[in-house]
Amino acid sequence: MKFLVLLLIIAACSSDKPKGRTEAEVLFKEAEELVAADRFILATEKLNAIKTQHPYSFYATPAELMQADVLFLQESYVESAAAYLLFRDFHPRHEKIAYVIFRIAESFYKQIPDTIDRDLEPALEAIKYYDEIMTKYPDSSYKKDAEKRISRAKKMLRQKDQYIADFYFKTDKFAPARYWYLDMLENHQDPSTRKHAMLRTILATYELKEWQPCLDYIEKFYQLVDKETQSEIKSVKDTCKKEL
Repeated sequence: MKFLVLLLIIAACSSDKPKGRTEAEVLFKEAEELVAADRFILATEKLNAIKTQHPYSFYATPAELMQADVLFLQESYVESAAAYLLFRDFHPRHEKIAYVIFRIAESFYKQIPDTIDRDLEPALEAIKYYDEIMTKYPDSSYKKDAEKRISRAKKMLRQKDQYIADFYFKTDKFAPARYWYLDMLENHQDPSTRKHAMLRTILATYELKEWQPCLDYIEKFYQLVDKETQSEIKSVKDTCKKEL
């Protein structure tokens, strides 16, 4: 009786094991099931086994991609970005390359901090790869999400640049303030941001008592701002003319 129970247990266990034509296929199917069950450590062990024991099998490349996916699902975004980038470098013509590039962008996007007073380098990297999706794969299903992510990332970068420029301006450091406002004009297209940067460029130059450059900026920007801002500029223009 005990022997029969033991046979039944063994049969049940063996029936749960995925079937495949090769050992690599079995390992890959096991990894898929483990990922679906959020058992990422065991899944990684199966994928590593494919990499080391069956490096030339059909499942070697899918295993590489799944390893990157596992890192992403574990919220190890620095590592997942590196893994997806490595996959793209070795398999640039893979059928899922659009997905890979989107996941590279997502890995950087997930690293963007919640506040603008911290390092926003991940935002720049995310935008770069979202832009690649928009340019190379405009018909992909990732386009809408890419557009939304780009918009949020760019907004944070604008806010960060304006925060720095305004800090210099408020603390009477007008030369670095002007540098940042001019940089904003070169790198940002948002109308309200540009209006603010144009006015502050003029005001910073005025505070530096650089009368001719101040008049030059007024001539350059006057027609590009609204009437309210133009009225602020007029008094500055008159003073600059008198001081020349």
